[in-house]
Amino acid sequence: MTDLRTQRDEAVAFLRTRTAATPAIGIILGTGLGGLVKEIQVQTVIDYGDIPHFPVSTVESHHGKLIFGMLGKKQVVAMQGRFHYYEGYTMRQVTFPVRVMKALGVQTLLISNAAGGMNPLFRKGSLMLITDHINLLGDNPLIGPNDDTLGPRFPDMSEPYSKKLNALAEEVALDARIRLERGVFVAVPGPNLETRAEYRFLRMIGADVVGMSTVPEDIVAVHMGMAVMGISIITDECFPDALKPARVEEIIAVANEAEPKLTAIMKGVVERL
Repeated sequence: MTDLRTQRDEAVAFLRTRTAATPAIGIILGTGLGGLVKEIQVQTVIDYGDIPHFPVSTVESHHGKLIFGMLGKKQVVAMQGRFHYYEGYTMRQVTFPVRVMKALGVQTLLISNAAGGMNPLFRKGSLMLITDHINLLGDNPLIGPNDDTLGPRFPDMSEPYSKKLNALAEEVALDARIRLERGVFVAVPGPNLETRAEYRFLRMIGADVVGMSTVPEDIVAVHMGMAVMGISIITDECFPDALKPARVEEIIAVANEAEPKLTAIMKGVVERL
């Protein structure tokens, strides 16, 4: 964990040579969801590959840039593209940018992702506010010796997603007349999509949508005392008895189509913070 702190400090020291920004809000943009960047008054853009100890995204539609700027008159730092466990990275690598964000001053983390919808009341292209999650990744970013300067050994997870931020998101959605579902996100390792039997199982244990990200970043953010809000774009309908083959191109297309609604909510939340 000392190595983690050292690596974090080296990454922050490099970023400080490029920007003096002290953003209080961090944003993680998922699959096909990089368009929010167009709403940011960009001040500095840094490629992940230039930042010490940052992984580099290998996934289509993840651009791999750290963006500093203003959104809704607030200083923000946005990850345009994220990292996934299935890419072969360790949990520590996947969540490293969240550690760096915290060191830069971030107190509030907004996360977006693309997910498969299993709740039969949800439809493709709709948005879901994450109220809770289930970790089926088979790993946890906090495993190993704990660094008490970063957070407690056993962080409480009774409120993994901030009730205050969720209430704010619902207000914004209501004002903008955007339908916003609420539900539980389950994270699985991937990279394959699930079988019919797996969808039945995941639905049976209480999940509304399924994806391959978000949970590790949330755990680390909560570990460091950050407030988190998460929103999923439901990119495909995963109903076992009516399951159709899903193509990545179609998933990205649905995410792109629904993105303006997500952007409106994210921007509205930032403005009201």
